[in-house]
Amino acid sequence: MKSISSILVKKDIKSSTAKFIKVFMLLLFFGNLAVSAGTSIEIINHLPKKRVELVEIPYVKFQKEFLWTRGKTFKLINATTKAELPYQLAYKGNKEPVALLIAVSVAANASLKILVKEGSPAMVKNKTFARFVPERYDDFAWENDKVAFRMYGAALEKRKDNALGMDVWSKRTLELIVDKWYKSGDYHTDHGEGMDYYSVGNTLGAGDIAPFVNDSIYFTNNYKTWKVLDNGPLRSTFQLIYPTRNAADIPITVTKIISIDAGSQFNKVEAIFDFQGAQAMPVVIGIVKRGTQGAAVVLNEKDGIMAYWEPESVKNGVLGLAIVVSDSTNKMAVAKGHLLTFASAKSLQPYCYYSGAAWNRAGQITSAQEWINYLSDFKEGLNSPLVVNFK
Repeated sequence: MKSISSILVKKDIKSSTAKFIKVFMLLLFFGNLAVSAGTSIEIINHLPKKRVELVEIPYVKFQKEFLWTRGKTFKLINATTKAELPYQLAYKGNKEPVALLIAVSVAANASLKILVKEGSPAMVKNKTFARFVPERYDDFAWENDKVAFRMYGAALEKRKDNALGMDVWSKRTLELIVDKWYKSGDYHTDHGEGMDYYSVGNTLGAGDIAPFVNDSIYFTNNYKTWKVLDNGPLRSTFQLIYPTRNAADIPITVTKIISIDAGSQFNKVEAIFDFQGAQAMPVVIGIVKRGTQGAAVVLNEKDGIMAYWEPESVKNGVLGLAIVVSDSTNKMAVAKGHLLTFASAKSLQPYCYYSGAAWNRAGQITSAQEWINYLSDFKEGLNSPLVVNFK
């Protein structure tokens, strides 16, 4: 028979254990609150120049720091000016958000404090847009408040006016014009908003990518299928999938994921090649060359900047084109009727680069030197991204 004292001891142990577990759970709970009850975000700019761009924060990380935002709407407020900052939840084709995009302006060598507050955010004006254009031979067009582009679909391959590379439309309005111009059908004439005067043909156009084997460019032809992954208001992202073709007897397929941000002259391009039977293959990124008189060519292999300021057209003005890559070892040359950046792409791994354009008649970048300065600033920003801290 158990003694009264042993029974009391066991009860005390159980009681103490229960109290310990309760206290531990409370500490864990409040500890989690301390971690996830953040109230502000700090954006730091380490460059000696003002930065106006989108900052991208993984949404999982944001929600971990601001657990209280789950299932709630929230606003982002500039702690100094009290102005609300526009933002976008990026899905990248998924059902749940994968990134928080915030439009910020950060002074040189300074920081920006952003308050995260509960409440319905103000509506954000659409500054980017992308769509499939079945009414014009399977075009796929995209734009932001600075410039517009398009790629050509399989339906155009049967026509004499087929084109292969990336097309660029010259804009001088901050408004979105893709739908309007396609509806009018009269977008080769400037009616005050800009026009499409760029000619692509059987070239890489304004910054497309293709395998380069045995001193030949193997154009990826026209895309077959498409998918919009995000459609504004601050970033639009889409996917184009191209049919298999042979390059030096190697079957090749490619998927291109392209995104454009509000306020930028650039696209981000991720090309994912499947070299069936090869681990890697040489590729080129190109800009078609127009002539020599009055043109400016920059092949800056050290900084990964290839720039072209086209010869001036009295009727149409001047387009600046550029390619920016992260690798400073890429060879660049004028060859095959193009400005070419040479690289190596690994099979089934994204090769990332940036393609951009600017039109002098838009009034913001009006000379070759201004274009080069913009490109230098852009590359410097890529090398020194804005730093994100949570408070």
